[in-house]
Amino acid sequence: MILSVQNITKAFGTDVIVSAASFHIQEHEKAAIVGINGAGKTTILRMIAGELHPDEGVISISKGKTLGYLTQHQDVNSTASIYEELLSVKRDLLDMEQELRRMEVQMKQLAWQEPSPDDALTASDRELSQSEYTLLMERYNRVSTEFENRNGYAAKSEIIGVLKGLGFSEEEFDKQICTLSGGQKTRVALGKLLLMKPDILLLDEPTNHLDLNSIAWLENYLINYDSAVLIVAHDRYFLNRVVTKIIELDNGRVRTFDGDYTAYAQKKAQLRETEWKAYLNQQQEIRHQEEVIRKLKSFNREKSIKRAESRIKMLDKMDVLEKPSEVRADMHLHFSPQTMSGNEVLKVEHLSKAYPSNPLFSDLDFLIRRGERVALIGDNGTGKTTILKIVNGLEQADAGRLTIGSRVQIGYYDQEHQQLHMDKTLFDEISDVYPDMTETGIRSVLASFLFTGDDVYKRVGELSGGERGRLALARLMLSKANFLILDEPTNHLDITSKEILEEALSNYTGTVFYVSHDRYFINQTATRILELKNRTLTQYIGNYDYYLEKTEELLQSGRAASISGMEQPQSTAKEDRARRKEEQAQKRRLLNELKRTEERIAALEERDRELDVLLSQENVFTDVEQCTRLTQEKAVLVEELEQLYEKWEELSEQEARNQSDGT
Repeated sequence: MILSVQNITKAFGTDVIVSAASFHIQEHEKAAIVGINGAGKTTILRMIAGELHPDEGVISISKGKTLGYLTQHQDVNSTASIYEELLSVKRDLLDMEQELRRMEVQMKQLAWQEPSPDDALTASDRELSQSEYTLLMERYNRVSTEFENRNGYAAKSEIIGVLKGLGFSEEEFDKQICTLSGGQKTRVALGKLLLMKPDILLLDEPTNHLDLNSIAWLENYLINYDSAVLIVAHDRYFLNRVVTKIIELDNGRVRTFDGDYTAYAQKKAQLRETEWKAYLNQQQEIRHQEEVIRKLKSFNREKSIKRAESRIKMLDKMDVLEKPSEVRADMHLHFSPQTMSGNEVLKVEHLSKAYPSNPLFSDLDFLIRRGERVALIGDNGTGKTTILKIVNGLEQADAGRLTIGSRVQIGYYDQEHQQLHMDKTLFDEISDVYPDMTETGIRSVLASFLFTGDDVYKRVGELSGGERGRLALARLMLSKANFLILDEPTNHLDITSKEILEEALSNYTGTVFYVSHDRYFINQTATRILELKNRTLTQYIGNYDYYLEKTEELLQSGRAASISGMEQPQSTAKEDRARRKEEQAQKRRLLNELKRTEERIAALEERDRELDVLLSQENVFTDVEQCTRLTQEKAVLVEELEQLYEKWEELSEQEARNQSDGT
């Protein structure tokens, strides 16, 4: 056991966040804390990290174990570049490498300055020179062994791999940290933390600000991470892939479930049903006994009164079950179109958009019909949000035509909530848009989104991200639109709120076009997926599971169909065969070169180990001539190895690109 949390309690004023909570994490275990927004998940992480102290209870970390904590928001204003910031994590290895280079130079100098037998030096001078060389050689061997054991030669490659995995292009490596957005700073902080490789990794919403490819990369990284991980996340697909334990925080109390999120949800549903049955049965029994007591007392006889008193004592001794918490039944979301649109809701033809030095997409064609729920997916920066803004008239396209169908009424949800007015109260935010609504009606709607009492007079600017999301959904529901355009609607929503939104969209009779990186949400709601990649669109008729299945097939077969509205020229069968033959030949050449490089690296590494053994032997390091020869051989070998490592990295990246391109 690497982490133990025993009976911790934490309150802020009269608000008890965590009450007598206990759980533990084993070495190498991957676990997640789940619960609604405001339940106290981040508070628990902060207490484990030492940023907060529990009012009661004990948090224990195994002796000598390191801990790393990723917070949701990063306030970093360093002038260092992204690459330099991550390079700082490996500073000790870089210093070690520089020390090795210095010692190699010193060894060469000592070897070149070794006097001949005819030189007029005393025996003591020769012994001193030899002793210096021997000490230097011993230190070199120690440092070199540690450097290799800590994978020092691959340090820079590891940094590049982490940066690319988290969605940074090589062109961005030189950007200063202080110029980055909040999301980019969080990605940099995550990269540093992964490179540090602490024994306990605490991650608070690590998938925020990551696109689908980066989330998939992070999943694989954490699955193969050799230490303990404790995550707070609302990404159910991510949790299913990574964790093997769920720690539920509900009304301040903690309960632990083995398995992934799906297993937890099933067990939780079964447990909730059992608890409700037990609670309802007990309440029925209590009401029955109370009715019997009332009846016995009404008889007003000595025996009947005694029997009533006996039943009262029995009720007093009963261990009354608490009412199980509701599954947020108080939050109600229902989209209902006021009118039915025409069959063709949105037609896009030859759409293009580019910014200076940043072309987004060109010649896009797609059609959305009534009743469809279409998800637009793709990497960050490809232009997904821009497409939604163009459809909503918030941005101008460079070229192309958009046709909105007959009787189409658009309702728009933007991820930044820019349509909300930060200086208004929640009540005014609704009443100003819908002036015909009564105060009772407005309060009723806000209450259905968990804003009750004096909450309605809060300023929008004072709300959390999740609260703003709920307010924006309330406005959207009131719009009665028949075409919903949603930009990352699940951002800042907890899992329960996401499930309510999923159900509302699944029951919606209008049309939905949305951008999301929440794969579970896409899987539950989408009837068609459009993937924006390489400045064009590819269509998949189905949900996210179907998209994964088809993309895997396409990667294997090397076929990917663009959904442009025009017929593309087809290669002749002969040209196709020639092209495939050449691609296969290139692939074989690459694999052969990669194999030869790996074999040469293996041979040199074996010789390097042999040299280390030889140089550590007394009959060798006391023989200046032999020691010099072997040291020079090792220096040449190390230089060739460094070149081969770089070559292998380039070949491996090329092979990975070939695989991703389906070649």
